Amino acid sequence: MVSEGGPERPAAVTHPDLAALVSVQLRSGDGPIPAALERGEPVDSADLLREERWPAYRAMALDSGVRSSVTIPFRHSGLTVTLSLYSFRPGALEDAPHGPARALGDLAVTCLVRDRSYRAALTELDQLGAALRTRPVVDQACGIVMHVLGCDADAAFGVLRRVSQATQRKLSDVASAVVDTRGRGLERELVSLSD
Repeated sequence: MVSEGGPERPAAVTHPDLAALVSVQLRSGDGPIPAALERGEPVDSADLLREERWPAYRAMALDSGVRSSVTIPFRHSGLTVTLSLYSFRPGALEDAPHGPARALGDLAVTCLVRDRSYRAALTELDQLGAALRTRPVVDQACGIVMHVLGCDADAAFGVLRRVSQATQRKLSDVASAVVDTRGRGLERELVSLSD
């Protein structure tokens, strides 16, 4: 299960009966997964037949034939991944938090964090690309505003930004409108916005 602190917690299971075990824990807020998220350390039950915690989870697990479980949390950069292992035999998962399951969980959370960073970088790259494509039009509009108002580039950009905010239009759209009209008919409006 993946948790980023919000209400959504996507989970993947390897057997259909296990989905119900995850759901009952998330619905009730009681079970090894919520306990592991709260404590930040592995939570296990060596024998669910003798377990007294988590009645709803315990009943469903035993009904599915699960006798022991362990949930291991992995935290990295605001992301928490929990890996839950289940066994049909009691005491079968005692070493799970230290072996291959630990390596698998560490790898999973690292990959998810990298994927999130990669997607954020792609989004930023798209935004920068859009800004670069609109930059010539904004520069032309600044030149027109500088000519009309007799001001410097910073003041001209400030006027375009105020028009954008006041009209709730993108700066590039405002700049395109100024360039298309070559500033004609905008003199009064530009002068009033320059004050």
